[in-house]
Amino acid sequence: MQKIWICGAGGRVGRQMARLLDKKPVELLLTDIDSVDITNSKEVMEYAGINRPHVIVNCAGLTDVRMCEAEPERAFLVNALGPRNLSVAARVVKARLVQLSTDDVFGGGGQVPYTEFDSPSPETVYGKSKLAGENFIREFCNRHIIIRSSWIFGDKSLYLESILKLASEGKTVKAAVDQIASPTGAAGLAEKVKELMEYGEDGLYHVTGQGFCTRYEFAKEVVRLSGYSAKVEPVEAIRDAYTAMRPSYSVLDNMMLRMSSVDLLPDWKVMLKEYMEQRAAKKQGRM
Repeated sequence: MQKIWICGAGGRVGRQMARLLDKKPVELLLTDIDSVDITNSKEVMEYAGINRPHVIVNCAGLTDVRMCEAEPERAFLVNALGPRNLSVAARVVKARLVQLSTDDVFGGGGQVPYTEFDSPSPETVYGKSKLAGENFIREFCNRHIIIRSSWIFGDKSLYLESILKLASEGKTVKAAVDQIASPTGAAGLAEKVKELMEYGEDGLYHVTGQGFCTRYEFAKEVVRLSGYSAKVEPVEAIRDAYTAMRPSYSVLDNMMLRMSSVDLLPDWKVMLKEYMEQRAAKKQGRM
């Protein structure tokens, strides 16, 4: 039976991956920092050596951009050395490594969607540390898939939940009008990660919801779908405390998916509507 090790199994995408794969005839190895610390090379190697996974899916990462700026060594430890340790372990046990990365590897100065063939130029510690992780994987692991995505929403989405909290209290939601990307549902992303893991060729893929929007447009849609009547105010990114340091433009072109004849994810509005309906059903005890 194939063994699949999911690191960061308690996160947004990790939880969805575990849910999907639990229905498959595979043995799931689910870990988080409390069971295997990917920044500890000895722990990683011992776990991989004992369990001998066929595939390692790394959903772990330090994604708080402000924390990354405040603690750069911690950011590089988790986002760069963690993937390095997993890469070395994957090579030793002959496993395939699937790494989740980010649109923040691009600096945001562009005006057209970035393809997998554009050169990254991150400006934040978060983006630089994630790119370093990608590079370690390319250097140490010959069987790998790197998947970049953007504005991932789902369970445990701090940004989306912050919007809903303000809206539920009748407070004004301030959202950046000068940041543009493609929101992506964690459930849809997990489906595509699973598909690429099972049938895709090795390499780099951009996987996002179709279409794009500003943070302001995203927040307005969240509030509309929630049924709250809160006001959403467009502001400059510097006044949006949750996203001030993110790229101004980081729309990802899913070119490799198209060229590989892999179906694209739905439009971001479709995925957001589906998530909000599921979230409401859970709160009402219907799921």
